[in-house]
Formats: sequence, structure tokens, C-alpha cells
Amino acid sequence: MHTELSRRVSFLMHDIARQSRYWFDARARSRGLTRAQWRVLLCLDRSDGPTQSEVAEMLDVERITLCRMVDRLSEGGLVERRADPADRRVWRLYLTDKAAPLVEELTDIANEMENNLLAPLDARQRETLTDLLTIVRDHFREQDERSDPPLVAEHRQ
Repeated sequence: MHTELSRRVSFLMHDIARQSRYWFDARARSRGLTRAQWRVLLCLDRSDGPTQSEVAEMLDVERITLCRMVDRLSEGGLVERRADPADRRVWRLYLTDKAAPLVEELTDIANEMENNLLAPLDARQRETLTDLLTIVRDHFREQDERSDPPLVAEHRQ
């Protein structure tokens, strides 16, 4: 017997992720940012002067893509590049003071989105959902690490 498409876990995860992205994007755009730019700002808020390559790796984007995002954020006065004191060829990224309130505001929006998303669940169900999704994610990562070639192809250059 075939599982109805809308009940398949992969379909549900994709559909929920898509709807969440749209919800967040609409609110982030009203603040003049994209979700991708917010992810860069959040990454920098949680790290102390990572290199552009490190941020690209953390965000799972190509370095050239990140470079363009950082260019826009820098032009907006939200991010600054500083030469690495140990290697002048390397740029380290830092948030400016102007970015801090925006990061906080967008984090509040993300928290609101997650609360809305999980509103139908009680605390126990939320914890169970988180535990189950973590198990699935970790299993997939382990399978990927043991595969040759990896199940998820490396796309960064």
C-alpha cells in the first residue's frame, strides 16, 4: 500500500520548511534583509571573527555567494571585514554596533515563527518532536560519513 504523499515524512518536512521560509522572509524583508543575510549576521553574532571561508562552511554556501552577501551587509554598515593579523590574505568578519539591534529583532521574529509553528503541540510533544528529528538528522549524518561517495555531495569549492 502506498503512503499518501502528504503523509510522507520527507514531504511534510519539506512543506513545513518551505512555509517557515516564506513566513520569515516576509518579515525579514520588511526590515530590509533577506533570510540568508540574517543567517550571516546570526553566525557572526555567535562567533568571534570567523573567516569568510569558515562562515561559508557553517552556512553551507559557496564562498563566492557568501562574499556577495557580505559585500551587501558591509555596504549597509552591518558587517566589517578585517585583515587577519596572522595572514593578511585572510579576511575576518565582525558585526558592527549597528547590526546588534537588528540581529536581536530578527531573532525575536524567528522565535515567534517557531512558537507559531509549534503552537498546536504541548511541551511534551515539542520535546518528543525535537528528539525524533535530532535522531533522524544524526542518523543521516552518520550514513553520509560512512558512504563513499557521500550521500550529500560536497558542493562548496
